[in-house]
Amino acid sequence: MLAALGLLVTALATGSSLWAWLSIAVSLLAAAALFLDWLRRRKRQRKDAAAEAADETAEVAVSLSDTDEEPADEDAAGADEPDTESAAEDTETAADEETDAEPEPVPGPQERASTVPGDDPHIPPREEDTDVADVLLVSELDDQVMVIDEQPRYHLPECGWLTDKDTIPITVSEARELGFTPCARCGPDATLVARARKKKRSLGRSGRE
Repeated sequence: MLAALGLLVTALATGSSLWAWLSIAVSLLAAAALFLDWLRRRKRQRKDAAAEAADETAEVAVSLSDTDEEPADEDAAGADEPDTESAAEDTETAADEETDAEPEPVPGPQERASTVPGDDPHIPPREEDTDVADVLLVSELDDQVMVIDEQPRYHLPECGWLTDKDTIPITVSEARELGFTPCARCGPDATLVARARKKKRSLGRSGRE
């Protein structure tokens, strides 16, 4: 680098481009030499680090093997002598627990009824059984029903299962298109079909009059 600096000063003093080119060439050679020296040092450091890690791993393995051998011998010695007294005590305790155990109470009618799907607020009610003709009619109605996010049923607004739940009002035709099915507890399909047919009959009578 000093030689390159001297050649650069000479090129500036004499105004000759030859000295400038020589200065550049010497600078490149010096940079290459520094880079090669850096690579050699880095490779040496990696080798030293790998050797230290290997030595530490070998020391840890030796220490673990030494500590594992002693408890194994003690456990083997203890296993040769069965503890008959503790086995007898365990047998007596198990027998006492069996005699003292009380029979499980049989759930009453009210308790069994609370487990029926549709009564549990966390379990969605069963699907209403709707005729094919009624399904086609319901799919064309614009009556409002209630749905709950991530629940499969749609309900009438007065359905008791909707208590304390966040509901979303949509039309029954839209609910059918989105894949919701009717609730068996409130029977929205039967109610809406009966309402639609009654309305149709009343319109027919008024038209004839």
